[in-house]
Amino acid sequence: MIVNADHSQVVQINLASLPWTASPTGTEQRLLEHNGLEQARTTSIVRYSAGIQFSKHFHESGEEIFVLEGTLTDEYGTYSAGTYIRNPPGSSHNPSSETGCTFFLKSGYMQQNDTQRIVINTSTTSWSPGLIDGLSVMPLSEFQGEHTALVRWQPDTYFQTHRHHGGEEILVLEGTFQDEYGDYPADTWLRSPHMSTHQPFSKSGCTILVKVGHLDISTK
Repeated sequence: MIVNADHSQVVQINLASLPWTASPTGTEQRLLEHNGLEQARTTSIVRYSAGIQFSKHFHESGEEIFVLEGTLTDEYGTYSAGTYIRNPPGSSHNPSSETGCTFFLKSGYMQQNDTQRIVINTSTTSWSPGLIDGLSVMPLSEFQGEHTALVRWQPDTYFQTHRHHGGEEILVLEGTFQDEYGDYPADTWLRSPHMSTHQPFSKSGCTILVKVGHLDISTK
C-alpha cells in the first residue's frame, strides 16, 4: 500500500478524518504515510487495546514513538503519555500495554549508523528558550542534520519566514498552529517538502512535535 509517499508534496491531514483500521493482533492504526516497500517508511497513529502483548520483533531501520495517551510498556521500561522513545536500527523489544495506549509512530527513517537509544519523559523535562520571545523548545534527538523536538508557542507569537532543508513534519498536540497557508488545530499532521518555505505563527498558542531534515532532498 502506498500512502503519501511522494515527499515533494505538501500533506495536511486532520487525524479525525481518517478511519481506524483494525488488525488481527489487537491494534488499530491511522496510516499517514507508507511507501509500499518491504522495509517501509511508515508514519501512523497506533492504538493498542488494553492487555495487548507482543512477541519480540526487530526494527531494521529504527523507530520513533511519542506516546499520546495511556501507557506503553516493554522489557526496558514503562512509558506514560508524553514520553518520546527512539529505538535505533537493529533494536528489538516486546511491547505491551496493560491499560491500552495511543502513540505516534515513525519507522524506517533512521540512518544505520544512528545507534543511540533515547527515552525522554517530556512532562518532567525542562524547556529551553526558543529563537524568539514566545517560543520554548525541548530537543528530543539530533543526528547528522535530522532534529526532533517539542516546540511551545505562546499566544500571538510570530516567526520569520524560513526554508526547510530536508523538509519538515509537524504533529499539532495542543492549540492551533498557523501559517500563511492555513490554520492547523490539535490532531493535525503536516508535512512540507525539502526547500519549502512558510511563515509560522500562533494566535492562540500551541504545542507541536517537529521533525526536520529527514525527508528526501531530491526535490529542487
